[in-house]
Amino acid sequence: MSENIFSSFEISGQGMSVQRLRLSAVARNIANANTTKADDGQPYKREVVVVRDIKGSPFEKTMDATLSLAKTDSGHTAQAANTGMENENEVLRARTVKDNSAPRLVFDPNHPDADTDGYVKMPNVNIVTEMVEMISAQRAFQANTQVVDAAKNLARYSLEI
Repeated sequence: MSENIFSSFEISGQGMSVQRLRLSAVARNIANANTTKADDGQPYKREVVVVRDIKGSPFEKTMDATLSLAKTDSGHTAQAANTGMENENEVLRARTVKDNSAPRLVFDPNHPDADTDGYVKMPNVNIVTEMVEMISAQRAFQANTQVVDAAKNLARYSLEI
């Protein structure tokens, strides 16, 4: 039982780390929403956090044990879905990548970065989208903190017994 409590702390901690990365990316995107020239001379590109599952994690093992598929053929085994990545041992598989969608074109002939037609290449950042991302990350972070609190209370109450 204690192993499950500690693994819930680990899973929630990883979730909070991912949400922190998301909030940091949103903050950078909002701060650079009007940056027409980044370090490379191009408009700022929106940052997005990409998360990948961890093979062999306690969560995956529990889900596999709980949701085992009905096997209609003896050849339907767990090894049939072997991806060759089962031996990964990483704690967190999240990283920030650049969104390579096209920059927005805004007509502003008086802007110093305007082209000959009067258009300025603006970053591909939409403030409304970033606000939705921020609220989503905050709610997910809050949900993970509630899981940690619940597991902590469960451990405390089980020690009182």
